[in-house]
Amino acid sequence: MPTVQFGFCLPIFASPGPNLFRTPGFAEVDPAACMAMGKRADELGYDSLWVADHLMLGKDDAILEGWTVISALAGATSRAKLGMIHLAVLFRNPALTAKMVATLDQISGGRVIHFMDCGFSGREYIAYGLPWNDAIDARVEMLTEATELMLQLWSSEQPVTFDGTHYAVQDALCNPKPIQRPHPPIWFGEVNPNTLDACAKYGQGWNTTPVSISELRRRLGLLREACDRQNRTFDELELSLETQLLVAPDLDAIRARLRDLAELAGTVAGERGQVEGFVSSYAADEDFKAFVSGTSDAIPARLAEDWIIGTPDQVESRLRAYIDEGINHFMIWFMDAPNMAGLELFAQDVAPRFERV
Repeated sequence: MPTVQFGFCLPIFASPGPNLFRTPGFAEVDPAACMAMGKRADELGYDSLWVADHLMLGKDDAILEGWTVISALAGATSRAKLGMIHLAVLFRNPALTAKMVATLDQISGGRVIHFMDCGFSGREYIAYGLPWNDAIDARVEMLTEATELMLQLWSSEQPVTFDGTHYAVQDALCNPKPIQRPHPPIWFGEVNPNTLDACAKYGQGWNTTPVSISELRRRLGLLREACDRQNRTFDELELSLETQLLVAPDLDAIRARLRDLAELAGTVAGERGQVEGFVSSYAADEDFKAFVSGTSDAIPARLAEDWIIGTPDQVESRLRAYIDEGINHFMIWFMDAPNMAGLELFAQDVAPRFERV
């Protein structure tokens, strides 16, 4: 039986929008609740803790800075691995990032996963006066060069001089090195062909945002092709799915939580003048209305396909479908956060059903 790991994504922003995206239960950012959930997830035995890497996101564009949060988590937790979700390489000079990763790996006792990406929200970079290039191929080229520079800094005992197209250092040292040798695991994500090639060449893990089983198969096929191009063994890669999850003891509890989320989403949509957007949301679907009203026991079709929702038995079934495709690490956004009910029920009733790493 394949082993699996479960990670918890900290809700460091509030986004109870019309399509229930990522943190639908947060009306406002709540740093104390966020940190409390991260600490509790570590206590409950979650394998990894994750934070987003954005400067403006969610309701009022209010989001905590990810690297600061994850550094604080290193001191507040003791066992879970620590990672940034799609760490935006262009936010930080990669030589400095290499030093930051090495330091965090040291103070956390070797718990860092270094999950990088090239950035996708140009308005954040422009707003903060950071370098930006609209061409994704150019950004992936910068990502690849940044990876090469970081690997040199983590491995070399001698001063590193690097003169690349985008980055350069002269006689730079990264001491102390990361605890994990030869370096913390490097992850990449999504399906840009050049990013897949970088993953196949340098990576130890690959992540996908929420997708259907059929789309997952397509993406894994592209990753296999990239591994073939790089003469890399596909099975060496850790495969991760990032997704939203709502679990409750029974259907009535799920109905109640979805009803609450829809009410909050509708209120916020009205505040933002996005009523039209709310009309096209999940809550506008007829099967959603039927389910929350109690006239149907079927989980709404779009929610069931896009996310993982249901009783512990239903959630287990959905997880096993992804595991059968090769996924061995789940990065979970609990839809009922900041309520810890889902976080705790999953740890106590769902996770023990699986062979863990």
